[in-house]
Amino acid sequence: MFEQTFKNIDDILHKDAGCSSELDYVEQTSWILFLKYLDDLEKDKKTSAELSSKTYKPIINPEYRWEIWAAPKNKDGKLNYQVALTGDDLADFVNGKLWPYLKKFKTDAVSADTIEYKIGEIFSELKNRIQSGYNLREVINRIDELRFRTHSEKHEMSHLYEGKIQNMGNAGRNGGEYYTPRPLIRTIVKVVSPQIGNKIYDGAVGSAGFLCEAFEYLKTTKSLTTKDTATLQKNTFYGKEKKGLAYIIGTMNMILHGIEAPNIIHTNTLAENITDIQDKDRYDIVLANPPFGGKERAEVQQNFPIKTGETAFLFLQHFIKILKAGGKAGIVIKNTFLSNTDNASMSLRKLLLDSCNLYAVLDLPGGVFTGAGVKTVVLFFVKGTPTKKIWYCQLNLDRNLGKTNALSENDLAEFVALQKTNADSKNSWTVDIAKIDTKTHDLSVKNPNKKEDAALREPKQILDEMKALDKESAELLTSILKLI
Repeated sequence: MFEQTFKNIDDILHKDAGCSSELDYVEQTSWILFLKYLDDLEKDKKTSAELSSKTYKPIINPEYRWEIWAAPKNKDGKLNYQVALTGDDLADFVNGKLWPYLKKFKTDAVSADTIEYKIGEIFSELKNRIQSGYNLREVINRIDELRFRTHSEKHEMSHLYEGKIQNMGNAGRNGGEYYTPRPLIRTIVKVVSPQIGNKIYDGAVGSAGFLCEAFEYLKTTKSLTTKDTATLQKNTFYGKEKKGLAYIIGTMNMILHGIEAPNIIHTNTLAENITDIQDKDRYDIVLANPPFGGKERAEVQQNFPIKTGETAFLFLQHFIKILKAGGKAGIVIKNTFLSNTDNASMSLRKLLLDSCNLYAVLDLPGGVFTGAGVKTVVLFFVKGTPTKKIWYCQLNLDRNLGKTNALSENDLAEFVALQKTNADSKNSWTVDIAKIDTKTHDLSVKNPNKKEDAALREPKQILDEMKALDKESAELLTSILKLI
């Protein structure tokens, strides 16, 4: 039912003049979905309070509750069309009354780690883009059909919301930055193996995939006590996100996964000077896929000892600095990081090797990230002791990855098994750091078990990568022309 409802909502939004892309569809579905979720959450809290002979004070004032303005019902439980707002009346209410009321929660909230604050922050960042009050009424009616009361309903909804984020990622370059394939995230989380009580951080949180999957992982590692549950809700997951839409989607994604007041801050992580990071600011675990290919201004680069315009390289410096001694990380980065010969890349590799134990590198095939013509690796490291040996694993698949042939957890099963003992195989090997070039610190993936001929790419793969690069070049040129 949920899946069909989402499809119907997309069809409605497609007709609206204010919504022009998959990104708009996700954004507009999110705020309405959030208010329906909040209504069901309040009902659950009220029921729980009554069973304990307690009084529950609702978060939302009566006139702004879902059942009053969005879905007033008759005695038979059906929508009361005589009372329900629609058309210009509905649009005027949402834009002129509901939005200002909800935005005010941010300044009135007791603290930032409350759901009240998140309500205010979400509606401070977003705006209603649905221009037609009639289309808005149709969307509300569809979302009112959804229920978030049982565990299975919430699980299905979070799964489908992830699907919408993936569709947004597949929709093009701008959407792709929000989505990291979930099989890859689950594998990284499994290898890093966080524990309850760890503080887990993603400074480029995007759609919060790493934090959501870490939450799912920790929920199943043991039978949770009341204290464990409170720890996971309040003191475990932390994130930062620069872009408004990604921040909203990440917050919403965590809420749908069951974290009521996500500790995600809307800020530019790279605008913070890393010399200001103190012990109290550090984390036990860092899980992230920082945006690659971005270029940062000179004033942002001044916040880092190793100056570079490459966004991902600045994030890597940030992550190393913000890890506690003994803290573990799993970071996705372009494979060119391992071999670039510019001063910044060489200096950053030296920093990583000297200050952390880079114990494993997973080399991923092209096509893992849909729409991005780049190859990536995953760096696994522990902060505090220098690297002595690096275990490499190359993911060699017998097929080309793409939208209709995506990466699966089964593809990564061999890596998960081998990394437990750092075993050598035809796809894995160990490199002694004493044998690498001390000037360049080149960490290139060079599988000693693979013949050079086998490394040659298929013509179709070369053409596909050329097309992707041509597309990126055209988009970059368009962006430059807009600035002129």
